[in-house]
Amino acid sequence: MGFEEDYAKKLITADEAASFVKDGMWLDYGWCNATTEAFDRALAKRTDELHDINIRGGILVNPLHIMEREDAGEHFTWNSWHMTGIERKYNKRGCGFLSALRYSELPRYYRENIRHVDIAVFQVAPMDEHGYFNFGPNASHMAAVCETADKVIVEVNKNMPRVLGGFQSDIHISDVDYIIEGDNPPIGEMASAGEPTEIEKKVARMIVDEIPDGACLQLGIGGMPNAVGSLIAESDLKDLGVHTEMYVDAFVDLARAGKITGQHKNIDKGRQVFAFGCGTKKMYDYIDNNPEIMSAPVDYVNAIETIEKLDNFMSINNAIDIDLFGQLNSESAGIRQISGPGGQLDFVLGAYRSHGGKSFICMSSTHQKKDGTMESRILPTLAPGTVVTDTRPCLQYLCTEYGMVNLKGTTAWQRAEKIISVAHPEFRDQLIESAEKMGIWRRSNKR
Repeated sequence: MGFEEDYAKKLITADEAASFVKDGMWLDYGWCNATTEAFDRALAKRTDELHDINIRGGILVNPLHIMEREDAGEHFTWNSWHMTGIERKYNKRGCGFLSALRYSELPRYYRENIRHVDIAVFQVAPMDEHGYFNFGPNASHMAAVCETADKVIVEVNKNMPRVLGGFQSDIHISDVDYIIEGDNPPIGEMASAGEPTEIEKKVARMIVDEIPDGACLQLGIGGMPNAVGSLIAESDLKDLGVHTEMYVDAFVDLARAGKITGQHKNIDKGRQVFAFGCGTKKMYDYIDNNPEIMSAPVDYVNAIETIEKLDNFMSINNAIDIDLFGQLNSESAGIRQISGPGGQLDFVLGAYRSHGGKSFICMSSTHQKKDGTMESRILPTLAPGTVVTDTRPCLQYLCTEYGMVNLKGTTAWQRAEKIISVAHPEFRDQLIESAEKMGIWRRSNKR
């Protein structure tokens, strides 16, 4: 049987696909901009007749149809691997929850711990002449999801970019049970961080000064990593490489500025490697059928053993707050979940093990509360319930607008002194007083 004939036999409507769902099932909706759209809309029409339906996914860029009704939580539960603002709203309503993870382990979770998905349904690029559907910019963990699913349903979208050159980045029609041809909506976008603030520019300048020619970059999402990318594009740096969890618009700007060649990478030479990508149409157009791009599963991309092979690896990530012991939070406000751990810890550890590698955590020293008052992001201790994303021994460089400090090899009083030195001056005396009460401040410390 030819691929086209097989395709025709497996083609069904979204409503027919949604009819397979029964009470108590676990579904997987894919990931990020590949989250199902047509199937989700069809399933929402069956809300009243369904109960106890659990769905996994994450990094939603568009709201789910099944969650539009106020009583959605009586029928569906969203289980997110990493939250966006959309998912925080589901969490607040009580129908969405975070599934804590170490992102590099996610494929293994499916293969060894979850081991069973009733239905996996997600968007893909159209089938090629060899019978393969491409996962688009979402190799991530999708091969593992498909391996553990009873039914695999692909939702074809002609607007999904085809990402070349990786592995576990496609699924063959022989491994697909059903095919939906949707309405080909635009691929979900994540807005760029916009123009960097003066604080972000100041922090970015410190970091860029530490980056050598030929370095390999990982940029986290957010204003400060984006500001670093902007400054690199304007700098004299050359022959940079890319190996990053999330591919964002900043890398497109760097590539077009001639900064990225990947010629000094020890592995995957000349390739821009990532586990998933999300940005604007500019990025999707750039990565489509681009042989320079390589989408690979996250257990390869984020593995410390992979990262450490890349010399001069520069990991640049954001944080929400840090305490004087060096415990870093990048994902919650107390018990309120904001995002998730993702792969930050993997890159913090991997960059330090890279020959010449450096890991930077950047943050503004303060933030403004809703009442207009200023609050320090550097705290004596993290607020009760706050999630520790990176533990004390892991941090290398901490950067705020007041400086950059290396926390490796420091004892408790040295670490407290260094962290306070990059706090906002208005809060330093209070922090010193707290450090003294906690027994992590020496009388000989600088004031």
